[in-house]
Amino acid sequence: GPNGAGKTTLLNVASSYLFPTKGSARILGEQLGGVGTDVFELRPRIGMAGIAMAEKLPKRQTVLQTVLTAAYGMTATWNEDYDPVDEDRAKAFLDRLGMNDYLDRRFGTLSEGERKRTLIARAMMTDPELLLLDEPAAGLDLGGREDLVRRLGRLARDPYAPSMIMVTHHVEEIAPGFTHVLMIRQGRVLAAGPVETELTSRNLSLCFGLPLVVERLEDRWTARGLPLK
Repeated sequence: GPNGAGKTTLLNVASSYLFPTKGSARILGEQLGGVGTDVFELRPRIGMAGIAMAEKLPKRQTVLQTVLTAAYGMTATWNEDYDPVDEDRAKAFLDRLGMNDYLDRRFGTLSEGERKRTLIARAMMTDPELLLLDEPAAGLDLGGREDLVRRLGRLARDPYAPSMIMVTHHVEEIAPGFTHVLMIRQGRVLAAGPVETELTSRNLSLCFGLPLVVERLEDRWTARGLPLK
């Protein structure tokens, strides 16, 4: 959806850090605010990567430290003694996202693309059942975007990967392996369902309020505006 549609708000509800003021929300089988639901037990089951998290992380920390702190539910290192198993897992996630050569680099010196990949590795450290990605390709150049989309597609197709929800403005950022789409405008759902049936020119035009053409080439999507008359 467009800016202000409510995408990030919806993601914050899905993360259990924001409760709905009306209606109800059920996350991983648990109803927010419901009897017997402990959000402090629910939250470790959810991984989240986005701008809000990046702003909380110390820029002086190394890439490896930035990922490791997630295993303890922290944003910064203190005096923890990390288990070798945790270090191995952090390195494995970073390697999977192409960050194995950056382990000792300081987080604050990374490019935007390197930072995004580090955040995704960090979100995976708790073995989440649900992975939330808030505009992971925002600010990336074409090469950085395509590299990230390729890696997300590989992750989405992994049978052991968590369920993934990604917020985006651009259909070009939808990675192969993502199966469903939700379009919202001004806080209301316009379309929801399988990507193949719901990601249409008509629905996207209604979503953004101008004539758009959606096209699919193999397992990728593109959108463009119609010429002005």
